[in-house]
Amino acid sequence: MTNTPDITRPPKELIEALREIGAATVSGTLGHMGFRNPHMVGPVPQNHGKSIVGPALTLQFLPQRPDLFTEGEYADPETQLHRHVLYHVQEGDVVVVDARGDMSSGVFGDMMSTYFKGRGGAGIVIDGCMRDRPNVEKLDLPLWLRGWTPNYHVQTGIFPNAVNVPIACGGVTVIPGDIIIADDDGVVVLPVAMAPKVIEEAQKHHDWEEFSRAKLMEGGSLQRYYPLHNDAHAEYEEWRKTNRLGTT
Repeated sequence: MTNTPDITRPPKELIEALREIGAATVSGTLGHMGFRNPHMVGPVPQNHGKSIVGPALTLQFLPQRPDLFTEGEYADPETQLHRHVLYHVQEGDVVVVDARGDMSSGVFGDMMSTYFKGRGGAGIVIDGCMRDRPNVEKLDLPLWLRGWTPNYHVQTGIFPNAVNVPIACGGVTVIPGDIIIADDDGVVVLPVAMAPKVIEEAQKHHDWEEFSRAKLMEGGSLQRYYPLHNDAHAEYEEWRKTNRLGTT
């Protein structure tokens, strides 16, 4: 019998606090904290307007070789590790797949995607492809992929090797349980230990940006209002007193 580990999920209050922040703000904040590039390069949004925040379940693919993989193993569906990552899905989880950027293997299709949605999964991120696009699109799942293919997941040159292990997806290390933030800007990985500081700093950034955006729309000086110049802080604090972002 195949057994795979579950993940340790971050506190729900962290997830909720990140929902309104956005991938760009999280990425920029992490950059200032020393995580220079938390953005996955490769997976792009497949249905615009979607955004997700949730813990990462991971699936790792490797190149096929005959002593490690044969098609005969897949006579028993329960040896298929791409099924097992889905068995762990809880409401709000994000499945993140290192498919090695392969453009000829469809990691999941419509039946697996239907199961994922039924389990309450938040979204799927794959450094590679999916299949059955017409049926998958009907599910309206948030997806970040490199593309689509008619091939099934082991038809060509890769095979699933491990579930809930550290992976590299889009050039970024993903540890099982990391927080994934994804929207139309792309996918960002947030280590749980860095989340509280990111939330604190991102909220400050969000508040003064609202003030600066209003001032720029009025024709205000870019030098004064973006980024917020020290000379404008008193003006910003006064603005906060009369705006919903403000009063403390």
